[in-house]
This record gives sequence, C-alpha cells and structure tokens, in this order.
Amino acid sequence: MAVREIEPVVLDLDRLENLAESGYYNPYSMFDWPDTIEAGLPWMSESLTTLAGTEMWDELTREQQIALTKYEAINFFSLNIHGIRELLNEVVMRIHERTYADVSEFLHHFIGEENEHMWFFAQFCLRYGGRLYPAQPALKADSVEHLSPVARELIVFARILIFEEIVDYYNAHMATDQSLPPIAREINRVHHQDESRHVAFGRMIFTNLLAQVARRDPAEVPQVAAYLENYLQYSIATLYNPAAYRDADIPNALALRRRALEHPARIEAHEQVLKRTRKFLSKAGVGRELIK
Repeated sequence: MAVREIEPVVLDLDRLENLAESGYYNPYSMFDWPDTIEAGLPWMSESLTTLAGTEMWDELTREQQIALTKYEAINFFSLNIHGIRELLNEVVMRIHERTYADVSEFLHHFIGEENEHMWFFAQFCLRYGGRLYPAQPALKADSVEHLSPVARELIVFARILIFEEIVDYYNAHMATDQSLPPIAREINRVHHQDESRHVAFGRMIFTNLLAQVARRDPAEVPQVAAYLENYLQYSIATLYNPAAYRDADIPNALALRRRALEHPARIEAHEQVLKRTRKFLSKAGVGRELIK
C-alpha cells in the first residue's frame, strides 16, 4: 500500500472528537435485551422492505409480510456487520501511517465505536434470528486497479462513506418507527447517533483526498465517479437477498429479486435512499453526470 505517496490528510476534528468523548456509552450494559420479540411485530419498517410499494408486497399474506420484515432486518444487520468488518480492516491498516497522523486520534474513536456496533448488531441477529446471513460477493475493483495510489485511497474511503450513508438512512427512519419492537428501535437509534459523526468525518476525508486526485490527475476523476456509481447500485442490490425471501416462505426467490430490483416503485425508493449521497457527490465533483 503506497500511502507514502499521498499527501498528509489534515482535518479539523476537534468537534467530532469532543462529541465522541462526551457521548461515550457502554453498549455491553445499555441495552435491555428481551428474551423474545413479541409475535406479530415487524422487525424492519414495512416501508423499507425490498417489496414495499409493489404489488408483490400486496400479494403476500400478513404472515409472509411480517416474516419478510424479520429476515430483511437480519439481512440488514448482517450487511452492517460485514461492512463494519471491511472498514475496520481498512482503517486499522492506516491508523498509524504518516498520511493519517493528524486524524489518528479520531480513528481510534472510530475503531472502538465500530467494533461496538458490530457487537450489538450480531447480538440482535443471533439472539432473535439465530443466524447471520453470509457476506455477499464483493464488487470487483478491476476498473480502478490502474489508478494512482491517491485515487485508490479515495475509493477506499468513498466506499466506507457510501456504506455508512445508506445504513444511516435506514437507521434514522427505524429509530422512530413506533411499530417496531423497542430493542430494534434502540439499536437503530444508537447507531444513527454515532454514524452522524462518522459520516461527517467520511465526507471531510473524502473531500481532502478528492482534491488531491483532481490536482494531480483530473482525468482520473470521471473514472472514480463511474466506479462510485457502480458501488451505489451494488450497495442497494445487497439489500435484496433471495435467502431472506426463501426464509420468509416466499417462492421463486431469485426471480422475485430480479423483478423487485427492476420495479419502478423500487427504483424510485432507491433514489430516495441515495438522494443525500448523490447530492454530496455531485457537489464534490464526482456525480453521475460525469459518467460518459
């Protein structure tokens, strides 16, 4: 990893560090884990399920609908666990590199919080669902392997930021959804609280690295934009897990996934999920309008 070829990342993180320290909590003692979740309650907001707004949802029995919220909640939390594990690997490798010396203190907070997030997501899945869903195949990075070290570094942090922004959209909604069990609301609320800081940090480091790329080789910027657009679409698609459909006793899972991903109502829903992120990327200069 040729991090030494990248200029030092210098950011003003005093406010974020103070918030991390003042808002510290002990996740191992703060949650009230019930023995079971009351039957008949959705585990994920029904409006956030992958069939919401379609005739496919309306065709399900109420039992299938509730079951789908259960297994899509398990899938969503599993995606969080796998995503956190990936970002922790990336951050740990960089935390004491000279490039990141100025932000190392905040990265220590970041690593600690993300490890705790991974723990409570796994607790929910294993206590109430009895399982995690396996990690899904990663998006290939062949198209960016030829880019400069700083452009590849930008993509690493862009992936982390996109993952966190999409997750936070769901967390923010479910944190206040009174139809959900209290433990589901609380997990989403706590994660949203921490992710607001992580997203702010992610945007700052993304902007810094993007400026380096634009200054050194502007021709790489559209290539980065194209990769990030693919990553946005890949990230949305991971929410559509055929294993969740099968576990909810919904037949023809693979065909249903294809049909749902292409449904106009779902495409519109995807745009809502990605609206904030797309606005940020466009303002930063790597929006999809750059893609030829």
